[in-house]
Amino acid sequence: MSSRVAVVTDSTASLPARLADRFNIITVPMQLKIGSELIDEAYVPTDRLLQAMDAQIPITTQPPAPDAFFWAYQDAWAKGAETIVSVHVTPKLSPATDAAKAAAAKSRVPVFIVDSHSSGMTLGFAALAAARIVQTGGNVQHARTVAEERGRNASVLIYVNTLHYLRQAGRVSAAAKLFGDALSVKPLLTVVNGEVEPFDKVVGRERALGKLVDKAVALAYGRKVDIAVEHFAAEKEGHELLQMLQQRIPHARDVVLTQVSAAIGANVGPGALAVTVSPF
Repeated sequence: MSSRVAVVTDSTASLPARLADRFNIITVPMQLKIGSELIDEAYVPTDRLLQAMDAQIPITTQPPAPDAFFWAYQDAWAKGAETIVSVHVTPKLSPATDAAKAAAAKSRVPVFIVDSHSSGMTLGFAALAAARIVQTGGNVQHARTVAEERGRNASVLIYVNTLHYLRQAGRVSAAAKLFGDALSVKPLLTVVNGEVEPFDKVVGRERALGKLVDKAVALAYGRKVDIAVEHFAAEKEGHELLQMLQQRIPHARDVVLTQVSAAIGANVGPGALAVTVSPF
C-alpha cells in the first residue's frame, strides 16, 4: 500500500470491481439469509437470488460477518496503513455502521467512520472521493470531510416495478406504504434522511423513466457531477437509461453503470433502476 491512509467500505456501495481495484478500496461484504442459510453476498449469484425470490423463499439482509471489518482493518494495517477512513451505508438502512464502529474500537490504527446518508453509488462515490484524495497525497481529515460532503449532497432517484420487496424488507417510509400496487402505476422514490420516500408516481414504465431522467437533469444542471445508473437484473434497461443521461448531461465527469449489490437487489426486486447524481 503506497498510501498511509486506507479506504474501506461495505458492499452496498455497489462499486464496480474495476473502480474498487483502481482506487485500492477495501470492500467488506454484507450477508444474506436465504431461507435458513446465511452467506456473504459475494457468494450469491444473481440467478440464485432471483430463483429464491421467485420461489418466495424468505430473504433478509444482515451486516457483515462478526469481525469482518476488524480483519479488513487489520489487513490495511499490515499493508502499511496508519489511519483508515471507513465509509458506510446509513445506519437507518443497515446496522453495518455499528459493526464497523465495534471493529474500529479494536483496531491497531485509528478508524474514522463516515455515514454516507444512503447506500448504492451515493456511498460508492463517497468512498471513491475519499480514495481520490488519498491517492493525490491528501490527509485523512481531508478524505473524511470530502466523503461526508459527497454522501450528504448526493441524490438518488429510484424506479421499482413494485413496492412489494421494499415493503417486505421494511425499507419504505409511512408515506411510501400508501402507494397502491396497480401494475400500471410506477412509484418513483428517493432517499431522505436515510429513509426511502416517494417523490412521484407515474402511469407506465416509459413515462416513469422519462420522469427519472428529467429529475436527474434538473439536479445536475449547472453543477459538476458524477452520475451512476444502478440496476438489479436489468442490464439492458440500465444501458438505455445511461445513454439517455449521457445525452442530456454531457458535462458529467464519471458516468458509471453498475448492478447493485445482492443485499440491495433483495430489497428492491428485479427490474429496479436508479440514478445517483453526486455533485463534487
